[in-house]
Amino acid sequence: MSWFRVNFAVRRLTLFCSSIFLTAILLNTLWAQQVPSAPAPAARPPAQAVNLEDYSKPRSAFPNLLQPYKARELAQPSFGNSPRIDSLMRDGKIYLSIDDAVALTLENNLDLDIARYNLNIADTDYLRAKSGANIFGVNAGIVQNTPGGGVGGLGGTVGSGTGGTTVAASGIGTGTNGLVSSTLGLGSTITSFDPVITGTLQLDKDDTESVSVFSPIPVVAQNTYTADLGYTQGFAWGTSINAGFNNTHVTTNNPTSLLTPQLGSNFQFKVTQNLLQGFGAGPNLRFIRIAKNNREISDVAFRLQIITTVDQIENMYWDLVYAYENVRVQQEALTYGQKALDDSKRQAQVGTVPPIQVVSSQSTVSSDQQNLILAENNLELQKLLMKNALSRSMEDPLLAEADVIPTSTMQLPQEEPVTPIQDLINQALDHRAELVESRIDLNSRDLSAKAVRNAMLPTLDAFAYYGGSGVGGNVNSTLPSCAVAPTAKYCYTSSTNPPPFQTSNSVGYGGTLNQLVNSTAPDKGVGLSLNIPLRNREAQANQVRADLEYRQAQVRLHQLENQVRVEVRNAQFDVRQNRASVKAAQDAVDFARQTLDADQQKLKVGLTTTTAILQDASVLTTTESNLVSAKAAYEKSRIELDRATGLLLDHAGIDVTDATRGQVSHLPNVPNVAPRQNVQPGAPNSPGPGSGQPQS
Repeated sequence: MSWFRVNFAVRRLTLFCSSIFLTAILLNTLWAQQVPSAPAPAARPPAQAVNLEDYSKPRSAFPNLLQPYKARELAQPSFGNSPRIDSLMRDGKIYLSIDDAVALTLENNLDLDIARYNLNIADTDYLRAKSGANIFGVNAGIVQNTPGGGVGGLGGTVGSGTGGTTVAASGIGTGTNGLVSSTLGLGSTITSFDPVITGTLQLDKDDTESVSVFSPIPVVAQNTYTADLGYTQGFAWGTSINAGFNNTHVTTNNPTSLLTPQLGSNFQFKVTQNLLQGFGAGPNLRFIRIAKNNREISDVAFRLQIITTVDQIENMYWDLVYAYENVRVQQEALTYGQKALDDSKRQAQVGTVPPIQVVSSQSTVSSDQQNLILAENNLELQKLLMKNALSRSMEDPLLAEADVIPTSTMQLPQEEPVTPIQDLINQALDHRAELVESRIDLNSRDLSAKAVRNAMLPTLDAFAYYGGSGVGGNVNSTLPSCAVAPTAKYCYTSSTNPPPFQTSNSVGYGGTLNQLVNSTAPDKGVGLSLNIPLRNREAQANQVRADLEYRQAQVRLHQLENQVRVEVRNAQFDVRQNRASVKAAQDAVDFARQTLDADQQKLKVGLTTTTAILQDASVLTTTESNLVSAKAAYEKSRIELDRATGLLLDHAGIDVTDATRGQVSHLPNVPNVAPRQNVQPGAPNSPGPGSGQPQS
């Protein structure tokens, strides 16, 4: 056959395959798998550091057919600080209230930035599950990489939370609260819900040396052009569809071949339905439902991350306030000690006190100076920890060297709110994120256990198919008709030819395709396929293990509820105890100050000594330091009670939506605080560490 005819045939096959491909894309749209959609998540505005798009939705193939095959470009993380931190800076100092500290945390803290990515990762897992694939799982653990104040939690671990809901292809993973969830990925095989199109376009030139005595030629040359197309798709009820469409174009120099070129086409459409294992929406949609649960867990886990981080920041803030106040107390002690030393020196010069009194006063001053240096160093450390916690980057020299001045102070309510302990426990059982996660995880385990039970059944599939085949081409011109040349060694008889060639010597590609649907050569049938694993030990083991892990998770949930009850009671005890400690420390300060004032009056009339004054000042310093420490402990115990009941965000006025997008539009309002006096920028006679004057 001439090269022109071969080239024409190749171009025709290529055009045909292109048309089939476009038709398949249209079928993809018409037959796309429809699964129960998840509730639409609340709209999340773009974040500064994380692009919080809804990645659970696929990219549409229309109008750009290639869009599903192109990688999405994600924004790089932002390491710049929010403008809020600049608005709080005056003259190289950051005037920081506890509300501003919480707001900066929600905007800049890197622990939260890292945790935000889990929301998007959970979206991608849900998208993957909608295709029928197994899921990877999401990390629901708590990020605790900000150095500073620790927080409480289940088990007493800093930032303790869930261990994640990781699921591997083999089903091996870890569940919430560190429990093994090795059966979470087991169950019947799921056919891809996304339609899969396969195609083959092949050109083959085959020259074969003949070794048969019946071959009329020594070398048989055959050129074969193949164009095949396949379509596969699974559905939620365990139904799968397979369609195949195959085409060949063969030319040969063999004089015994009836047709050259020979066109061949066939198709088959097959529907298979699982009747036992893999039947129904339960086992086939299990990954979708578990992925939806994991997406919900990721929301709850992010709320727990906010609680943990805010808890830590508030503790750090009160540590900063304590360090700031402690410097003031030590400065005041040094002032008293220095005054006593000066008085001792004057009195020693006139001989009213022995010289040893000067040495004693000098020793006291040296000790006070050491205590002041330690307090100042601790204050600098707390400032550094606070700036690190409230910023994404400290590369800016202005920020790195900026002083941090807390503008909020601790305030005790006139009367402690009295809430029945059972009410607090009920609030904790309803609001604690760890318990919510465990309940959702328990639901996922139940779904998985049901799928594992279904996998114990034998495999019984019903199938039906219909297809057809057709031939075309030209009768070999070198092969004569037996009616014309009855004595020829090789000839053909029209009555024994394939039906299309009984009345014609040439059948085109259109005629070949027509045979597929006109019942010239149909291929149809129905059947059942049965597969029974004898003894079925693997499935038995999987089922028992899945149920055991479910029961284990139930016990763990009950244990967590008991731990929450203990935490709430203990937190309430701490609040009462620390409030009593504050009152006792305040009374001790009042008594020490009055004692010092009285002894100073006695000193003026010579009824006491400088040594007694120094002792009184030392006692006052100790009691003032104890008071500051007791107030900080009280504030921390209030924070712990809010964390234990799960109401920390509600009581602090924190909008979770603001925290999710990393942009605070509603300033938090932390309770039980008051503004510090004379610390606002521009305030006259603004005291601070190093001023030596007591602060309000």
